[in-house]
Amino acid sequence: MNRYRERLRSDRGQVALEYIGFVPILLFVALCGIQLGWIAYVHEQADTAARTAARVEARKGSGGEAAGEAAVRGGLGAVVKVTKTADAVTATVTIKINSIVPGLDVEDAEATAVMPNDDPTGARP
Repeated sequence: MNRYRERLRSDRGQVALEYIGFVPILLFVALCGIQLGWIAYVHEQADTAARTAARVEARKGSGGEAAGEAAVRGGLGAVVKVTKTADAVTATVTIKINSIVPGLDVEDAEATAVMPNDDPTGARP
């Protein structure tokens, strides 16, 4: 009976050590999930900004870049570029994606939208 108690006593704390060893893996998986969600969110914001910028520029003839920047959350730092031809307006938006997972290098989110040039003033380039 004495050996049984000694054996039980020597196993104490083993579960705690195993748990401590598994915690970094759980944290890494959680951070990867958050990073994936952040990447999807930023890409959706870039797409929204590009469509808004192209639509405003096509309909009003100006103000597309400002409208595209206003369509996304201010802290994202969207860079909006609008180009026009006689037939179409193209808006390209680039947003830098910050990394949550240490050591992960994520490419910037880039979205492009093209709308027909419907400038009501007739001021087509």
